[in-house]
Amino acid sequence: QVQLVESGGGLVQAGGSLRLSCAASGRTISNYVRGWFRQAPGKEREFVAAINWSGGTTYYADSVKGRFTISRDNAKNTVYLQMNSLKPEDTAVYYCVARSSSYYSTQSRHYNYWGQGTQVTVSS
Repeated sequence: QVQLVESGGGLVQAGGSLRLSCAASGRTISNYVRGWFRQAPGKEREFVAAINWSGGTTYYADSVKGRFTISRDNAKNTVYLQMNSLKPEDTAVYYCVARSSSYYSTQSRHYNYWGQGTQVTVSS
């Protein structure tokens, strides 16, 4: 079984930056697609970003493209989400995900493993 644990969330002012980390344990998942989803109060969970096994290909939601960067360190079994130029509408619980596939998806039902979530709050 794979466990995902997020860290790095918090409160930041608009225009600021945060870096989320997600460490995997249980077994090595270096060949899995890794990614992030988020869910704001009263809204559906939405895709944020994903990265393929090598880190050579990344995918972003239009709402975060150019501001967020996803990366991974397979030696540490860890994926990161660097969030810059944060906006109040980025406020949400952010979930780390992993998929035992070579293909990414924007649909939450395609991801096998989920972290517990970390709160990101952006004040205006």
